[in-house]
Amino acid sequence: MTTFTLDGYLQRIGWNGAREPTRPTLESILRAHMTRVPFENLDVLLGRGVRPDLDSVYAKLVTARRGGYCFEHGTLLLATLQHLGFQAAAHTARVIQLRPRAEAPLTHMFLTVELEGKTFVLDPGFGGDAPRVPVPLTGDEVRDGNDVHRMVRQGREWALEAAIDGVPTALWSSAVEPAEPVDFVMANHFVSTFPESPFVTRLMLRALTSTKRVSMMNQDLTVRDAGGQRKTVVTDRTDLRHLLIHYFGFDLPDVERLRVPSVPQWT
Repeated sequence: MTTFTLDGYLQRIGWNGAREPTRPTLESILRAHMTRVPFENLDVLLGRGVRPDLDSVYAKLVTARRGGYCFEHGTLLLATLQHLGFQAAAHTARVIQLRPRAEAPLTHMFLTVELEGKTFVLDPGFGGDAPRVPVPLTGDEVRDGNDVHRMVRQGREWALEAAIDGVPTALWSSAVEPAEPVDFVMANHFVSTFPESPFVTRLMLRALTSTKRVSMMNQDLTVRDAGGQRKTVVTDRTDLRHLLIHYFGFDLPDVERLRVPSVPQWT
């Protein structure tokens, strides 16, 4: 087992700022995390499964320099923020971007931080449309380059909203109540084993830089920057391996034999 160390994590994300629980620290660590640690569900598709405990997450995302999905990102960043003295908590949410709320179980993990008399939402593990900055739980709009996000009140819940192609789009909704570690163990088991789970049936990747958003759904690769977006269809798994090296920062030879149920050519 690998034991979490703050120094190891900060080296992984290339961050060497002042270790004080301030808003500049919070903002810069979140941005560094999201630009250095990609989103990916490859271990599920490779039949390896995902363990959301801190030691397993640290070994994968820090030591092995891989990426992961929300439970892994959230677990790692939560431990970091708490080590730095932030008042941070984890929560569950329903992903409603592509389906109605009634069909969306509580299978997403995000964080909040209480700071300067406000609550800020951090979502390091959502995927392609996640904010790279903390979003205040006030309804105020946050702009970061071309990205626009805000938290919107929906009855007794809050929804994270992003401007996608100029259209305000709700990504997930949550009561923003504290969750227990066992909640994420159960949700992780569901999303990584349920036969109809998107994480079981689809390939999903996301990498961010200071100027680009790179996302991949099955064979469709999209690169967005200030000049617009470019789409490419990846037909060969050898090319996928090269893309992992180029955009996502790691090599994984096993992807040349990757099976993706929703991609007939890769089953």
